Amino acid sequence: MFISFEGLDGSGKTTQIERLVRGLEAEGRTVLWVREPGGTPLSEHVRTLLLDPDADVSPLAELLLFSAARAQLVERVIRPALARGEVIVSDRFYDSTTAYQGGGRALASLDWLRAFHGTVTGGLAPDVTFLLRMAPDAAAERRYGRESDRMEGAGLAFFRRVAEAYDAVAVAEPERFVVLDAALPRDSIARRVAEVVRARMGAGNPH
Repeated sequence: MFISFEGLDGSGKTTQIERLVRGLEAEGRTVLWVREPGGTPLSEHVRTLLLDPDADVSPLAELLLFSAARAQLVERVIRPALARGEVIVSDRFYDSTTAYQGGGRALASLDWLRAFHGTVTGGLAPDVTFLLRMAPDAAAERRYGRESDRMEGAGLAFFRRVAEAYDAVAVAEPERFVVLDAALPRDSIARRVAEVVRARMGAGNPH
């Protein structure tokens, strides 16, 4: 099974991923936790470049770099792990590119990006995607005081466009997306995540 988590920085993705991974491992499942961009030597180099606040990266170059890192991660890590029967939990996948570069940078339409992502990943998509939905100003408050990377320093208007793009993708793919209110207590969110994952696994998912 391939599970991804999406949301604005500050929405609590890492906390929920940690809890899900611990729960699945306690049940005896082999779980691989990956992040985007990252997960391979090449992808980690790309991550360093993309998050460098001093890097001069054009919007289109940004989209292509994220996608190059993703292509490498899918081919070298995710597909082999799925073939071994492992559960993949990913901190972001291509929906982040749709939201941040498609929406935030206003680079491309949802339809164009959907086709592009299919080419980049060879048609691989998450079985379920959890979107931790949070208002951009509330997410900014959670991030206050911590060092900002290049993406986090883009400004509130940018993150409002990102949030709108996330909502549009979730509406377009309701069978894959599970939208959760990131302002709810962490325990409540974790319980809902676990319930959904168990239900999907029990429905005969091949992974």
